[in-house]
Amino acid sequence: MENLKTLRKAKNLSQQRLADILHVSQQSIYKYENDITSPDIETLTNMSNFFDTSIDYLVGNSNVSRKIEELFPNDLNLDESKLIENYRQLPTSYKKLIQSLMTEYLNAVKS
Repeated sequence: MENLKTLRKAKNLSQQRLADILHVSQQSIYKYENDITSPDIETLTNMSNFFDTSIDYLVGNSNVSRKIEELFPNDLNLDESKLIENYRQLPTSYKKLIQSLMTEYLNAVKS
């Protein structure tokens, strides 16, 4: 769990301080970071919540350090909401230009 060490150091935490936060021993943190043993699912969940990251990132199955947002077909993430907010402020001529560019880009990607 090399990513655990990276996350811990980014928050300037000692192994002992992280152990205290997660209610495990300092030796456990050492063993997790050095792939000597693996944490149980409850500890993994606590780590994920504390570092606001995914369990996949912690165990090295993903390079994405942030949690993946669960989206439903009609939901927008923050980036999408901001794009729509900005788009609505544009004059009609600019909206048409953006629509045209998006169409061209998507057609090029499909080819």
